[in-house]
Amino acid sequence: FIKNGLTEQKAQKLWELIEPFAAYGFNKAHAASYGRVAYQTAYMKANYPVEYMSAVLTADSGDVEKISAIIHECDRMDIPVLPPDINESFADFSVVPGKNQIRFGLTTIKNFGNGIAHAIIEERKTNGPFTSLANFLSRIHDKNLNKKSVEALIMTGALDRFEERGRMYQAIDQLLGFNKEHIAGKEASQDSLFGSIINVEDSLVLPETEPAKKEQKLQWEKDLLGVYVSGHPLDAHETEIKKRTLIGDIKTAIEEKQELAILKLKGQTVTAGLVDSVKELLTKKGDRMAFIKLVDQHSAIEMVAFPEVYQNFRNLLQVGKCIAIKGKLNIRNEEPSILIDRVKSLDPEQQIIPEVDQNTKTE
Repeated sequence: FIKNGLTEQKAQKLWELIEPFAAYGFNKAHAASYGRVAYQTAYMKANYPVEYMSAVLTADSGDVEKISAIIHECDRMDIPVLPPDINESFADFSVVPGKNQIRFGLTTIKNFGNGIAHAIIEERKTNGPFTSLANFLSRIHDKNLNKKSVEALIMTGALDRFEERGRMYQAIDQLLGFNKEHIAGKEASQDSLFGSIINVEDSLVLPETEPAKKEQKLQWEKDLLGVYVSGHPLDAHETEIKKRTLIGDIKTAIEEKQELAILKLKGQTVTAGLVDSVKELLTKKGDRMAFIKLVDQHSAIEMVAFPEVYQNFRNLLQVGKCIAIKGKLNIRNEEPSILIDRVKSLDPEQQIIPEVDQNTKTE
């Protein structure tokens, strides 16, 4: 710069302008290519929203946090994302034909292999939809239709069109026995002159049992799909959650560098959510403390419970608990966390120790 006639002061100023751009600077051809891709994806999202969001879910199906964020975006776009279904699901996320809906794919289910998923899809393509639970069990002869895979179908709601989840889950051994019996029966009928005359639809009767509770169904979905699909444990506490600062609003304030809001949150933060994970640690003195992940329907944040706080509220700081917390916002390397002072259960039947102040939202 100086060789080309600039003063040292102007050269330094120009360099300070150029240097940040070097972290994300491309030549024109590169920029044009990315611009074209950005336009194409924007066009697809605007004109084929259901198909586009289904493809995005499939592309990120291995990342639970991304899937949760994408489902939130689908909610905003009025696109329902539904649990797996034995007659509508394909291998990956897919659009339900004729409907503005997306279904989880069979291969997105934990403990459910690709082999059995494709066997179900091929049988459906060849011989039509399954008409009942008995019809399904009598038609699938794949060796991978075992206890683990049948449980996975039941627990994620893939068989809800036929029976109640709890009733099927309690009868899992009966279902497996029925499947094996009909595999053997079909093989025997091939050697028989007259074949089988048993009515499959009438030959499977499940015992009456208590239906699975909503909380249990949601936990099954979380365990096997990575996210809550048919609802959320916090749905029953919507009023209490709205009284407090949403986790998403805390993170937005940090991302947008809202200095006044951040200052208030550092003084006091009152929020609510579901305990998603707890990681215990021992301090140098041998005391227990914990890092806790708090989530709501749309966002998540890390919290820290130092020894005294963790000892006082350990019974509430457990996975699956719906809680309100009072603490202070801490920002380290641009990552937010909340240093917990007090905890309160959102479930009225649980013991509350001690009360969290009923503050209005922190702005």
